[in-house]
Amino acid sequence: MKTVKTKKTAFNAIHHILGAKMVEFAGYEMPVQYKGVNHEHAKVRSSIGVFDVSHMGEISIQGKGSLELIQKVTTNDVSKLYPGKIQYSCMPNDTGGLIDDLLVYKISKNDYLLVVNASNIQKDLDWIKRHNSFGAEVTNVSDSVSLLAVQGPRSIDVLQKLTDINLKEMKSYTFTIGEFAHIPNALISATGYTGEKGFEIYVENKYAAHLWNAIFEAGKEEGIEPIGLAARDTLRLEMGYCLYGNDIDDFTSPVEAGLGWITKFTKDFVYSGFLKIQKEKGTKKKLVGFEMNNKGIPRHGYEIWNADQQIIGSVTSGTMSPTLKKAIGMGYISAEDSKPGNEIFINIRNKPVKATIVRPPFIKK
Repeated sequence: MKTVKTKKTAFNAIHHILGAKMVEFAGYEMPVQYKGVNHEHAKVRSSIGVFDVSHMGEISIQGKGSLELIQKVTTNDVSKLYPGKIQYSCMPNDTGGLIDDLLVYKISKNDYLLVVNASNIQKDLDWIKRHNSFGAEVTNVSDSVSLLAVQGPRSIDVLQKLTDINLKEMKSYTFTIGEFAHIPNALISATGYTGEKGFEIYVENKYAAHLWNAIFEAGKEEGIEPIGLAARDTLRLEMGYCLYGNDIDDFTSPVEAGLGWITKFTKDFVYSGFLKIQKEKGTKKKLVGFEMNNKGIPRHGYEIWNADQQIIGSVTSGTMSPTLKKAIGMGYISAEDSKPGNEIFINIRNKPVKATIVRPPFIKK
């Protein structure tokens, strides 16, 4: 049996020097935490933190037919993009589920960059190539790119020290390519996964250490700190953002997951006919958010009950919210039970623990 070697990002040695707790994640050795989840979570909410997200995948789609190909494999309307604009989207499979959720960057005419989840890089690549009857050039550039996400209310103040690009003028879900920390052709995007102000910075691997050092030097006065994957998860869950593999997967549709807003039926895409019927007629299950009324942390896979202790769904994500000081979660339940304000029960070690359905985000920004 062939052993698959765990990959390392260009920042791996830095994480070890800083004493990070490292784990295997999506085929990479990644930092799960440094000083502790709650501390790191609060640092991002109150000030500024830096995530190594170089494990994410980048797929370049260029040339004639690139627009048509992306329109075919994604649900959102790519024709609405202009150079410098980013779009959140997803790729449906041919059974009504999701291959992946992703970001689509329009670099220029016939030049796009797709940023995909680390665990799905090869699956996404195979799927895109399978549907490439348009003659587009599809290239996996993931292994040549290093990526840092700098998040928190002080992120603009810190990063502005390193570039002449006016970061305050950058609107959410836009990007620019230019010099950053004396690094040429850095891609700077006003995106993130935390709900806070922030940016993601893409550079060639050879500039990785320089980028890290420059950002941490610039943020020294603001108490900048590195943040691990565990806090990234609690931060995104407080905002009600879906995590692929938990809240969305090959067996959940974008309509069920509340992603109808990125599912546009003004164009034809993979399995669009089925999804259009779903949107018009409704679904049997829906993804909902909930807050626990009593003590107990909902975990992935826990059953969700109604008042009669009948199973009506299951938990997809759950945690103790460091901001709210109460447990929160998301899960799929029967559509008839999904109204905000409804009481549900989470089966925690065979005991029904009361919760209330709420509409995410759990914290208002």
